[in-house]
Amino acid sequence: MNILMFGWEFPPHISGGLGTACFEMTRAITGAGHSIMFVLPSYDKPGLPSSTRLSQSDLRSQTSRLQETRAAIGNLTLLQLPARLRPYLRTGDYSLTSQSDPAQFFDVKAIYGSDLVSEVYRYGQSAAALSGDFSFDVIHSHDWMTIPVALLARGISSKPWILHVHSLEYDRSGEQANRQIVEIEREGLEKADRIIAVSIRTKKMITEFYGICPQKISVIYNAVSRAETKIANRNPDGNHRRTVLFLGRITFQKGPDYFVEAAALVLQALPDVVFVMAGDGDMLEQVMRRVGELGIGSHFHFTGFLQGEDVERIFSESDLYVMPSVSEPFGISPLEAMSYDVPVIISRQSGVSEILKNALKVDFWNVEEMASLIIAVLQRPALASALTLEAHKEIKDIQWMKSAKQIIDVYRKVT
Repeated sequence: MNILMFGWEFPPHISGGLGTACFEMTRAITGAGHSIMFVLPSYDKPGLPSSTRLSQSDLRSQTSRLQETRAAIGNLTLLQLPARLRPYLRTGDYSLTSQSDPAQFFDVKAIYGSDLVSEVYRYGQSAAALSGDFSFDVIHSHDWMTIPVALLARGISSKPWILHVHSLEYDRSGEQANRQIVEIEREGLEKADRIIAVSIRTKKMITEFYGICPQKISVIYNAVSRAETKIANRNPDGNHRRTVLFLGRITFQKGPDYFVEAAALVLQALPDVVFVMAGDGDMLEQVMRRVGELGIGSHFHFTGFLQGEDVERIFSESDLYVMPSVSEPFGISPLEAMSYDVPVIISRQSGVSEILKNALKVDFWNVEEMASLIIAVLQRPALASALTLEAHKEIKDIQWMKSAKQIIDVYRKVT
């Protein structure tokens, strides 16, 4: 089977769990003998116009050149198209209030959009034009940024379209959800031939907030790759200080402020603990100010965004991982932590909590209980060892090949 897949981040350029999920997912699907053409935006592509008009000939010239330079990895072919889109934008990077009707960006002569929503539509028009150049059986797209391109590609090809929901605008922004993005999500959810949700939690949100029929939605969990997991090499010296890790975007959705409040309570009982916040986001300055107000700055280390070997190192140096997310559709990072034999505490408001038995769970808002659990793990080595031992056994069954087989079954139902 040939799949045309639209995403918006992929290794080595990743900013969150979606990039990791797309990489492992495509590797498992292609490993099962299927072919994927994965199309994504590339902000840094040379020759990217800033505020110019794109004619039909300009478009064809650019896409032809990019096709010639695309990189094939087994049955996976990556095609990057120029677009001023970046995943997980910080506040102010784009004005989300469009000054123009987004529909105009279906016209190849339209001006490059200066705001996020308009650029999503412009990119969609460019990428969808490629759908007539390839032979494929099904369209598979990830999250809201890919909805316009998937709709256009299906209109051109008449092939079935599966929308994979990793996160909703209500997850990312709560009551501050952007109405334009919500409406794009609504159109995609209504018009997709089939929907994949990464958790029962996400499925419920799709049905409750958008009124989508539950029978249209398949729940397929993310996973962790055993090929990439490593046993943590812990040989701390005598000066080792117990380390509690937060790894993720420092945004409303991830609950970094609750992590800080819990940390302050922990330090009252265990004054030698170090808290590491690895990541970046629009709440970073707010969180740093609060750490200063609480007088616990000497116990906090802000690393900024990490990837690759730096992530491996930070997991290996941590004694406990905490994911206090306010609204987490799934959450791959706890699985990664468990693969490094790091015990984990996760919020009950996460999709991954539906499948993990050997993780401690807490409501994100209950910072007193969160602090108590952190203290318990750090003070009781037997508890930490039991959690890591059982978790290591548990993740053996949480594999990408299993998820890939379920995704392929969805393909077959619509083709």
